[in-house]
Amino acid sequence: MILDVQQIHGFYGKSHILQGVSLQINEGETVTLLGRNGAGKSTTLKAIAGVVTPQRGTVTFNGVAISGMPPHKIASRGVCFVPEHRGVFRLLTVEENLRLGARKDSPWQLDDIYRIFPRLKERRMNGGAQLSGGEQQMLAIGRALMNHPRLLMLDEPVEGLAPVIVEEIVAQLKLIREAGVAILLVEQNLEVCTQLADRHYIIEQGTIVYEGDNASFAADDSIKDRYLGVGVV
Repeated sequence: MILDVQQIHGFYGKSHILQGVSLQINEGETVTLLGRNGAGKSTTLKAIAGVVTPQRGTVTFNGVAISGMPPHKIASRGVCFVPEHRGVFRLLTVEENLRLGARKDSPWQLDDIYRIFPRLKERRMNGGAQLSGGEQQMLAIGRALMNHPRLLMLDEPVEGLAPVIVEEIVAQLKLIREAGVAILLVEQNLEVCTQLADRHYIIEQGTIVYEGDNASFAADDSIKDRYLGVGVV
């Protein structure tokens, strides 16, 4: 097991968002965290990454307790978080953005990123602000890979993107998974989730209410209707 989250509680001010979240991810496994808007999905990723400090509970990564560590220390251990807003530096070129995340010991170097994401090679001298939403997402994922992730956490990576770009990003995530990188994915597009994931968790009001493997989840329409509602496609 590479990630073990046990009974974490997270707050924004006095708002109690996470109310005892527990989940686990094994080496090389892809897991989704699903739920309605406001259920606590993004906050869970932020708590693992150290952006939100859990007030109770533990986060253990690769056998080491990381809850309470600053985000840069957690990232240096191989937990790479691609937030919903992507965090692309708009005034820097694609290549400058990528080099910011580079680590010499990463198996993913600049040429590898350009091989996986040929669009980025074509746009390498363009500024971050000149990229489409899909290209910015590719850039954010590529930069995270150059930081040598053992666990890649993605928050809504295909939200608002054209179907052809969604297909491209899904294909690239499959390559990353095949390279042995564990992935924790927050995503509303259930077709993408079932294409990629080994297991699924559902969070409701800050608590995990469902865990199942991909086949069980895909076959259980009642779970999807009950916890995810008609707003999920």
